[in-house]
Amino acid sequence: MSNSVVHHLLNRGFTRPVSFEHRNKLNSSCVPAVGKIGKSSLGTQLYGKGLQKTGRRLITETGRPVSFVTRAVLAMDPASQTVEKFNLDGNIDLLVEVTSATVREVNIQIAHTSDSLLLHWGAIRDNNEKWVLPSRCPDRTINYKNRALRTPFVKSGGNSYLKLEIDDNAIHAIEFLIFDESRNKWYKSNGQNFHINLPTERNVDHNVSVPEDLVQIQAYLRWERNGKQNYSPEKEKEEYEVARTELREEMMRGASVEDLRAKLLKKDNNTSDSPKSKGTSSSEQESQKKVSKQPKQKQHFSTEKIQRKARDLNKLICKHVADFVDPKSISSTEPRALTTLELYAIAKEEQETTPVFSKKTFKLEGSTILVLVSKLSGKTKIHLATDFKEPITLHWALSQNGGEWLDPPSDILPPNSLPVRGAVDTQLTISSTDLPSPVQTFELEIEGDSYKGMPFVLNVGERWIKNHDSDFYVDFAKEEKHVQKDHGDGKGTAKNLLDKIADLESEAQKSFMHRFNIAADLVDEAKNAGQLGFAGILVWMRFMATRQLVWNKSYNVKPREISQAQDRLTGGLQNVYASYPEYRELLRMIMSTVGRGGEGDVGQRIRDEILVIQSKNNCKGGMMEQWHQKLHNNTSPDDVIICQALMDYIKSDFDMSVYWKTLNDNGITKERLLSYDRAIRSEPGFSSEQKDGLLRDLGHYMRTLKAVHSGADLESAIQNCMGYQDDARGFMVGVQINPISGLPSGYPDLLRFVLEHVEEKNVEPLLEGLLEARQELRPLLLKSHDRLKDLLFLDLALDSTVRTAIERGYEQLNDAGPEKIMYFISLVLENLALSSDDNEDLIYCLKGWQFALSMFRSKKDHWALYAKSVLDRSRLALQSKAERYLEILQPSAEYLGSCLGVEQWAISIFTEEIIRAGSAAALSSLVNRLDPVLRQTANLGSWQVISPVEVVGYVIVVDELLTVQNKTYDRPTIIVANRVRGEEEIPDGAVAVLTPDMPDVLSHVSVRARNGKICFATCFDSGILADLQAMDGKLLSLKPTSADVVYREVNDSELSNLSSDNLEEAPPSISLVKKQFVGRYAISSEEFTNDLVGAKSRNIGYLKGKVPSWAVNEKLQVLKKSLDEGDQDALGEIRKTVLGLVAPAELVEELKSTMKKSDMPWPGDEGEQRWEQAWAAIKKVWASKWNERAYFSTKKVKLDHDYLCMAVLVQEVINADYAFVIHTTNPSSGDSSEIYAEVVKGLGETLVGAYPGRSLSFITKKNNLDSPLVLGYPSKPIGLFIRRSIIFRSDSNGEDLEGYAGAGLYDSVPMDEEDKVVLDYTTDPLITDESFQQKILSDIARAGDAIEKLYSCMELHKTLKG
Repeated sequence: MSNSVVHHLLNRGFTRPVSFEHRNKLNSSCVPAVGKIGKSSLGTQLYGKGLQKTGRRLITETGRPVSFVTRAVLAMDPASQTVEKFNLDGNIDLLVEVTSATVREVNIQIAHTSDSLLLHWGAIRDNNEKWVLPSRCPDRTINYKNRALRTPFVKSGGNSYLKLEIDDNAIHAIEFLIFDESRNKWYKSNGQNFHINLPTERNVDHNVSVPEDLVQIQAYLRWERNGKQNYSPEKEKEEYEVARTELREEMMRGASVEDLRAKLLKKDNNTSDSPKSKGTSSSEQESQKKVSKQPKQKQHFSTEKIQRKARDLNKLICKHVADFVDPKSISSTEPRALTTLELYAIAKEEQETTPVFSKKTFKLEGSTILVLVSKLSGKTKIHLATDFKEPITLHWALSQNGGEWLDPPSDILPPNSLPVRGAVDTQLTISSTDLPSPVQTFELEIEGDSYKGMPFVLNVGERWIKNHDSDFYVDFAKEEKHVQKDHGDGKGTAKNLLDKIADLESEAQKSFMHRFNIAADLVDEAKNAGQLGFAGILVWMRFMATRQLVWNKSYNVKPREISQAQDRLTGGLQNVYASYPEYRELLRMIMSTVGRGGEGDVGQRIRDEILVIQSKNNCKGGMMEQWHQKLHNNTSPDDVIICQALMDYIKSDFDMSVYWKTLNDNGITKERLLSYDRAIRSEPGFSSEQKDGLLRDLGHYMRTLKAVHSGADLESAIQNCMGYQDDARGFMVGVQINPISGLPSGYPDLLRFVLEHVEEKNVEPLLEGLLEARQELRPLLLKSHDRLKDLLFLDLALDSTVRTAIERGYEQLNDAGPEKIMYFISLVLENLALSSDDNEDLIYCLKGWQFALSMFRSKKDHWALYAKSVLDRSRLALQSKAERYLEILQPSAEYLGSCLGVEQWAISIFTEEIIRAGSAAALSSLVNRLDPVLRQTANLGSWQVISPVEVVGYVIVVDELLTVQNKTYDRPTIIVANRVRGEEEIPDGAVAVLTPDMPDVLSHVSVRARNGKICFATCFDSGILADLQAMDGKLLSLKPTSADVVYREVNDSELSNLSSDNLEEAPPSISLVKKQFVGRYAISSEEFTNDLVGAKSRNIGYLKGKVPSWAVNEKLQVLKKSLDEGDQDALGEIRKTVLGLVAPAELVEELKSTMKKSDMPWPGDEGEQRWEQAWAAIKKVWASKWNERAYFSTKKVKLDHDYLCMAVLVQEVINADYAFVIHTTNPSSGDSSEIYAEVVKGLGETLVGAYPGRSLSFITKKNNLDSPLVLGYPSKPIGLFIRRSIIFRSDSNGEDLEGYAGAGLYDSVPMDEEDKVVLDYTTDPLITDESFQQKILSDIARAGDAIEKLYSCMELHKTLKG
């Protein structure tokens, strides 16, 4: 993952995880998701303060992947008769509008950017559940197998539309599914068809009697379909009557009461005559029980809120940044020697006349199989090689469809082949030519493309070798050229540790016991390697948790042995967590991939209690026995999911599709069940008599499984901290976990509140409770504790639940105002800060949001403008965090993943998925939702135009402007760049740069754009930006104003007209005049002349009396022959040569004398070391003449670099509160009656240098300097501060040229290093004190106006930067 991926993530706001075909679904804590945990009959007594929890349990939903970007949904016509709204996959809005007329219309709209959506639909007529196919259909509708109709949606912008017209009055409803054909994905309504009732002209006979129990059930089902909303008493009554009317309508269409009862209770019509139907079934009793309890659920869905404690947020600040450990100090820098198979692959790829189409490796038993596939002229060639030592026979075939074995044609069989029934046995050939050790090879060439793949297994003596209990398979049709990358040299990783992990993987994959014990043994080595060591452990454990590594291979292990190994590993991590706060964030992520474990018999109970379940419920055979054997052989986190699938299956009255849905939703397929050492081959089969007992006992058993495998499960984590015992027969008998000592007073009540609100639709009270619980827990996490890991697992569970709750609450924000969204942002930001080691910037962002909320509530005029600056800073903080993860984790993922044979798709998205798993994803989504609201409120528009120039050019989309700054385009080019830092050059041939980034108006690239008459603008609207990016390669016309950019596609003739116009306005040429050394090393400001110094020094000299100034000027000669010959590496050597200069004695004496005469402190008076610091700074300024950006900039405008001379301006620097830059003509509008200025806190380097974020900007009319108007508040997170010192500033003759933005190309170097300070704007009076702000800004404007008038008298430049 590159920086571009980080930017892409931030721009689209982490809306949902990206969908990958092979992706395993995870919950937010990086462990395999345990699915949706529904109601539980589990009764538990918690110790401590007597906390009790019954009834509903936590929903731990997996992130549902989507592969598209959601957009805003347009509102339907409010006059429509009915509008139903659905939510798909958590963030796709589906609206269905039904209008009543002679011909009824159904308008369907979905917020989806895919262009391959199909409506799979049919109609319901005369109470017959079987679909009928209406004759009146939209264009392009096809009949699908005489069972349904399929109609493509019409795409428009970010939405897709469809209109159905129903003219058959007998049709009273339509049903449909939505199918995304390109992604082979179905969208359903809670696993069922979407059902839309149509208005009918038939009058409802109110004399038709419907049993009240059925009305109750229908009302309950409607309530469930509508998202279990918190109804008012009036709404409840209304819904009850609607349910009654719906049932009456069905009875008028011919349905009997028995039909309705069977339908509502999900019974087949033909069971109505059975003896059981004459009474009340257990299923019916359960439904009636649900309905009868519905009114009592008001308390569960109450809006009760906790009272949060007031806290000093500054006390939450952590500055635990891990010291950078040079990988060279912990790993060999020698490149890893290539393996024999890697050398073989290189040789074969060089031999092939066409590039390799597919390259795949299989790792097994300490050896490797390599398969290369190439294609040429209708032929497919397969090369297979392995480094097995024993002789290998390849048992293989060909397939035309996946999974089949077909006899290969006899004329293509390689030597040493023997046909057998349905396959071929081929003895591999030993080849050792030019290789370190022998390899065994197989080559095959196939004519045509009728065969799509090759299945195979290996035979070694009497032993068959398979791919994790499945056949190996080579896909000829799927290009997998990049499936396996070379290991590389491990740069940026703890290479020695990762190599050891790779060597131990064959042992680790025997069982979880082996893996966790090995990991525990490596904790000390990881600690010695520092941050990169724990990054390596995290990568390894994450690959395990996402099932990229083998969990068990032919090894029986007792559950208690797994539990003990987990306990050993988490205990070691707990000790490091307590002693090394700089690694806590990584350690949290590692622990989230590992279950809690435990000593004693907690693990053994997994074995014992399954026997109790089988015995008590008489289910000793079939699937339950197979699962029992698996549990005895090697339990794993999969067992939590299997247990939940069984419970869901039983609760659904034994609906097998529900069983498979729970499994599949959590990454367990039929193939995975078969792959276990003790395979699960059968489906469950229970009777209704077993239902209640199994639900009770499996519910108890789930607790045992979670006690070992689910460290971050909320309910089990709470129980483990608060203490519990269970006296249920046969389950956890005698087990007592004592409550953790030292918990805050009232903590049990707080956790009870969390559990009671965990499923509420209104998530705000839950979020407040979760965060209060985390805040209360935090002091205990910062010190040693004998049960620290239990506290950590509780904190991980609370953190994870915040994320799932905020995702569930997105719909709640659809119609919310900015105050609500800002409050939710502050909650999520607080959660992220509580999980971060270095959170100072996040805390100040949080304080900024709280200040923005107070401004909003106080109805301050500038609340939206200020909130926008906090939003921009929050985005920068997210970007910084993502880049840090990328730097720390991705190299280890690339190296270790390659060593272990992990598939490349899982490696490439590793860091991306880590980022998505945390609160950063939710925060980015909320920020993106609020941005357009703030821009509209603050009248910011969609653009900030920095250089308003009308242009025509061809669009090119790039990641970073920096990557193309030295490029020359041969036609007018509009660059759309995701990243613009501010210090880049604009490439030759570029006529415009458009970006979502926010460089300062006075940054180097901004000045370059204005001087070069290049259009330059920031786009804040992601929709507009996406539209521009989609026009890659097209010719566009841009017409900017001061606040907008109008663009349209044009033809080549308009470009020709513009080009001919521009020929008449060719810019004047610029040149440098070579200076001569006059024999003086140091001169005072009174001696400054045009021949001796640059304009910067002369301007300062003119203003003497306000700012004391001196300059050093020396003509420095270096050898540049190699540079003149085009050797660009010579620039670095020249800089090194300059930095090695020794100061002539005359220079030292002249400089010392001049500085002292001018009342400036001489550095040497503080010791020789201080003079050496000053001399080093002077040389750095001189050396900056030969930095790459400055050198290529002069070459681009054909300036003679030899003629560029560098004076050094020496100034005393004080630790100022603010720095500013003034333009006495507004650079964006060209209005000379306005002063434009930008202000930063601390030194001005953050303003003129490439520091992220925006400064405070304002304008004021020159005839009204006391009324400054703030255009934007600051979002720069960093300020530079320095003790009273000296700064050496570049002052070259290249910075004086009209039409050439030389300023900023060369360095200014302080003698002392600046301190970087994270800024808290909520304590800055320039932001919080309106009168102070007005005074400071007015004073700055007055200074600019006075200086402009002073220079106007001297006929000097009218724009001053100071």
